[in-house]
Amino acid sequence: MIESLLVANRGEIARRIIRTAKRLGVRAIAVHSEADADLPFVAEADEAVCVGPANPAQSYRNVEAILDAARSTGAQAIHPGYGFLSENAGFARTVESSGLVWVGPGADAIAAMGDKINARNLMAAAGVPVAPGTTEPAADLAAAVAAAAEIGYPVMVKAAAGGGGMGMGVATDETALRTEYDKVRSFAERMFGDGSVLIERYFPRVRHVEVQILGLADGRVVALGERECSVQRRNQKLVEESPSPAVGPELRERFLAAAVRAGEAVGYRNAGTVECLFDPGTNEFFFLEMNTRLQVEHPVTELVYGLDLVEEQLRVASGLAPTFDPDALTPRGHAIELRVNAEDPKRFLPGPGVISVWTEPVGEGVRVDSGYAAGNTVTPFYDSLMAKLIVSGADRAEAIERAKVAVAGFEIAGPKCNLPFFAELLEHPEFLSGDYDTRIVTHLR
Repeated sequence: MIESLLVANRGEIARRIIRTAKRLGVRAIAVHSEADADLPFVAEADEAVCVGPANPAQSYRNVEAILDAARSTGAQAIHPGYGFLSENAGFARTVESSGLVWVGPGADAIAAMGDKINARNLMAAAGVPVAPGTTEPAADLAAAVAAAAEIGYPVMVKAAAGGGGMGMGVATDETALRTEYDKVRSFAERMFGDGSVLIERYFPRVRHVEVQILGLADGRVVALGERECSVQRRNQKLVEESPSPAVGPELRERFLAAAVRAGEAVGYRNAGTVECLFDPGTNEFFFLEMNTRLQVEHPVTELVYGLDLVEEQLRVASGLAPTFDPDALTPRGHAIELRVNAEDPKRFLPGPGVISVWTEPVGEGVRVDSGYAAGNTVTPFYDSLMAKLIVSGADRAEAIERAKVAVAGFEIAGPKCNLPFFAELLEHPEFLSGDYDTRIVTHLR
C-alpha cells in the first residue's frame, strides 16, 4: 500500500478520500485554496498546503502548484477526486512522469474517453451499443444540418470534449439546430478549449443508467452493478439509486457485460463509470460516455456491495489485489443518494452563504458525506454541492422511507438549500412507482 497520498480536490470528496486514507494508515495531505482554508477537509488531513487563491484556475487546476505541494510534503501518490483535474490526461501523465503514483486510470484511457466522438467510435468497434450519430465532428453548420437530416430529428448537439452534463442542447428542427450548434460550439471553445461538436439522436423519453467498473491490478475489469441517475436538472444529476428499478436480471446482464467490454477496450485500470441512455419503450440502451474517475454517486454502490471504492482505488494503484472476490460479487438491498446543494429548491439557482445551522441526520441505514459544518461559508467559486445524503435499506421501499425521515432531520440554515425538493420528490407517485425518466423534475415543476 502507498504510504502517503495528496488529495487534489476539495469539499466532501476530499474529506471522504482523507477518511479512507487515514483508516488505512496512509498519510493524507490536503491542498486548498485561500477560500477553503477553514473547511473540515483541511483540518482533518495530516498535512495541508494552500495552493492559491479562490479562482480554481489558480489553485485546484494549477498543475505546478499541486505538484510543488506533492514534492514539498513528500507525497507518494495523488488522488484527483472528481472534477478539476481528474479527467485531464496531461495532468495524469505529468504526475506519473514526476515519479508519483496516479490513483486513477492511465492517461491513454482518459484521453481516449475524453473525446466523445472518439469514445463513441471505440465503443462501437468493441461491440458496445451506441446511439445513431456522427463518427467525426460536424465541421460547420452545414455539416451539422446534413448529419441531423440523416439521423432524424430531434437531435442532441454535444460538445465532443464536454462532460458532466455541460455543453449540450436539443434541436427539434433545423431552425433550432442552427441556434444550438452555435451556442454549444462557443460554449465548448470557452469551457474546454475545443469547439468540436457531435450530433446524436435525441430520445425524448429515456432513463440514465450507468455501470460502475473497476479495472484491477491484474488486468481484469469487473462491473459493480448499475445505478439509476434519471432525476436530473439541466442534464445534471440530483438523485441516484442502485439497483435501478427499471433493470431486471436479463437486462442487467447485458448492461454489465457491455460495461466490461467498454473497459477492456481501453485497457482500463482503477475506478470508472460507463454511462448509458436506456429507452424503456424498446428495452435498448446506448453508450453515452465513460467517466474516467470516481463518481459523485459512488456511495450507493458501496452500500449495496459492502465495499469502500476509495480503498479499492488505492489498492489498484498500489498493485494489490482487491478486498473482494471478483467472481463472487453479491449485491444486497437498495441505496439512494440525494445531492444536497446550496441552491433554490424551485429554480435550482445557486444560493451561497454562511452556514448558521448544520445538523446531520442519523439513524439505521443513513450516511452523510459532507464538505461543510456550521460556521463555514459556501462560496460562489465552486460547485454548489454541500453534502450527499445516502440511505440504504433491505429494499427500495425501506430505503425511501428512511430517506424521508433523514431529509426531515437534516437541518441547514444560511445558504439556500434543495432539501425541500427532495421532500417533495420522495412523496411523488412517479418516483415512488420507479417508473420515471429524465423528465421527472419538470413534471414536479
